[in-house]
Amino acid sequence: MSLEIAHRLFSALLAMSLIIQTIEFLSLSNSSDVRTKWAWSIQRGDLSHTNKLLRGFFDFIFSDSVHLIHLVLRLIFVLSLFWGVTIFSGIFLFLSTIILLIRWRGAFNGGSDFMTVVTVTGQLIVVTASYFVDEAQAWTAALWYVTIHSVTSYFMSGVVKLLNSQWRKGTALTYFLDGGLYGPLSDHSLFRKSVIAILASWSFILWEISFPLVLIDQQLAVYFCMIAFGFHILVFRFFGLNRFVWAWTATFPAIIYCSGQF
Repeated sequence: MSLEIAHRLFSALLAMSLIIQTIEFLSLSNSSDVRTKWAWSIQRGDLSHTNKLLRGFFDFIFSDSVHLIHLVLRLIFVLSLFWGVTIFSGIFLFLSTIILLIRWRGAFNGGSDFMTVVTVTGQLIVVTASYFVDEAQAWTAALWYVTIHSVTSYFMSGVVKLLNSQWRKGTALTYFLDGGLYGPLSDHSLFRKSVIAILASWSFILWEISFPLVLIDQQLAVYFCMIAFGFHILVFRFFGLNRFVWAWTATFPAIIYCSGQF
């Protein structure tokens, strides 16, 4: 994969991820939960230790009308990524992501928020590094930044499972599936069979801890990313975590481009 194709795919997939997130935030604006227990008037208590000026700034940013304007502008800048990242979109989307994390107490959707920060930081690296090096070097640095974080996230997920006896025994998988969208599992589910649960658990563990192997060969990276996409689709199917699919898929062009470059 060439550098140009990699960064164009990366920007397009990131745009898809951010579009879904932004539309979700827009749809939540009038949610009764957001206007009651998730209201900013309650959440602002987390900033009680900060100075009055900073609290006033966020009170303004998260007022209903300004928050709506922010999300609409975010959507416009996200759509512009299909034509390439600019200094304006790079800085705005990075700051916008941080602001939204503050609004939702550091995380709205767990790990996908972390990967979103990584990918928008990658775009920020491009627009800032371009002032010091040529565009190709800036994009290479950005894609490597994203790759290192993404590969490490898979690897560490596998290590955590490997060190957890419940995952090694297969019981953790059954427990999580029982709490999924369609849980609890039926008494006749294959995943209630110990052998099946153990095989599935160890398949996930071995695949995740071996993920750094993608850096050896580009074709191998393609296979791993295809498996990863299927894995995230399954997570979406059983747990409804749609953001995870696109947050990590956006990193795949970076992984494939950087693989085999040692």
